[in-house]
Amino acid sequence: VRFFAFLFLHFFHTIFDRTGFLGRQSRSAASGLDMVALSRVNLTAHELLYAVPSYIVRLSHSHDSREIFFVKPQILIIDDEKNTREGLQRFLRSAYDVDLADSAETGLDILQSKSVDIVLVDLRMPGMDGISFIKRVTARSTPPLIILLTAYGTMQVADDAMNSGAYDYLAKPVDLKNLQMMIERGLKERQRADLQDGSGTPRENDILDKIIGDSTPMKAVYETILQVAPARSTVLLAGESGTGKEVAAQAIHQLSPRCDRPFVVVHCASLNPNLLESELFGHEKGAFTGATDRQLGRFEKADGGTLFLDEIGELDASTQIKLLRVLETRTFERVGGTTPIEVDVRLLAATNRNLKTMVTEGSFREDLFYRLNVVNITLPPLRERDGDVERLLTFFLKIFSDENSRDIDGFSPEALNILTGYQWPGNVRELRNCVERMVVMARGSTLTLGDVPPEIRSAAAHPELTDTAVSGSLDINTKEKELIIRALRQCDGNRSRAAEKLGISRRTLYRKLDTYGI
Repeated sequence: VRFFAFLFLHFFHTIFDRTGFLGRQSRSAASGLDMVALSRVNLTAHELLYAVPSYIVRLSHSHDSREIFFVKPQILIIDDEKNTREGLQRFLRSAYDVDLADSAETGLDILQSKSVDIVLVDLRMPGMDGISFIKRVTARSTPPLIILLTAYGTMQVADDAMNSGAYDYLAKPVDLKNLQMMIERGLKERQRADLQDGSGTPRENDILDKIIGDSTPMKAVYETILQVAPARSTVLLAGESGTGKEVAAQAIHQLSPRCDRPFVVVHCASLNPNLLESELFGHEKGAFTGATDRQLGRFEKADGGTLFLDEIGELDASTQIKLLRVLETRTFERVGGTTPIEVDVRLLAATNRNLKTMVTEGSFREDLFYRLNVVNITLPPLRERDGDVERLLTFFLKIFSDENSRDIDGFSPEALNILTGYQWPGNVRELRNCVERMVVMARGSTLTLGDVPPEIRSAAAHPELTDTAVSGSLDINTKEKELIIRALRQCDGNRSRAAEKLGISRRTLYRKLDTYGI
């Protein structure tokens, strides 16, 4: 009886979805996923896997209930041949939600803005090829299943695809029956893993393992992430540039009940202030010169999911006011519009600036600061993470050795000594770029002292600069800030002793700590 009941539900939902009868009410504006909630059906995990095979099982947990959802799988087709991608779309769209991209780069943009279950990607395309795309995507914490499509169906291609992380591959012209079977098999395998885990969310260890580090400051960060992830509270991520604020934001999203909804990123500093408001809230046709069509903003695209505003200290005054209103009322109006739009978005924000100082200076609204700073997570600089540098070096060495097809077995003791002793003023981002450069330029199977970038070797040869973590800049403000940090370290954080060591009053030290955001 249950089996035929589910078949009826599936038939009903598919037929009316095709005709558009279900309309906006049944479709998630954020991710385009059709959902049928079956929270009161008593089924075993085994029955769930076979009742409605074209739907993905999602498990949702709340404080007092456990709901089961059947979610229409999301497929992304990436192929530079229009006929191929549109033909596959026509075949798959009755059972799946399908997005199209004409290049790997466009596909990456789509994956950044929405959750996708299966990716079909062509091997040879202009720009990034299929293998490079697979390597980029499978490096993520929760990658989709990827099926490589190729007109060059050799064993070498198959080996390259599987070694890069693809689920499987199909030769062109694509056998549609085989494609359907491959998709269903892959989805069932993933469903089974989720059900056995007892949760529809990715495993905590798998996600946190992407944030490399075992030092005491990082353990505190992990604990806070695990604690705040299930909530919907706003989180402010603070820390110097390159400390991993966006990675931490992704972890919060992936560990939250919104993990299957969009994670939308806005880099506020990279957008023209005149366009930022339109980018966030969208605009109506004719709202300004060049606005030839209505455009949805990032808030609407993130509806049901998470919006991450990086470098939020760069927002201008008018955008700050509008953002405050969204946080208070969960509604906004598009630029040039008058109709209130309601959204369900969790906001995460990040900054490398001292927002408290900006509030004092009048450049950042105090009420917005308190709205953002409900939970504060400060990412420590790499120089304060004892023991993490070597782990990061090993982690990035493996990634870039694989990406560049280099067989490099490690660092020489001399190189490792220099790299672990360096202060890394650019933090994890600088270390990552350094390792990539060393791998690309390496002359042997081991990274030696000669492969270490000259500027890092030079810093090691002048410890007075290394100790104060001066990164290519000898301006007086930089040196003063770094001297204060060094004094605090030597005095175990005791500000009175640090002030005495620096020869300044405690009041002057407190003022400088605030000025430099220490």
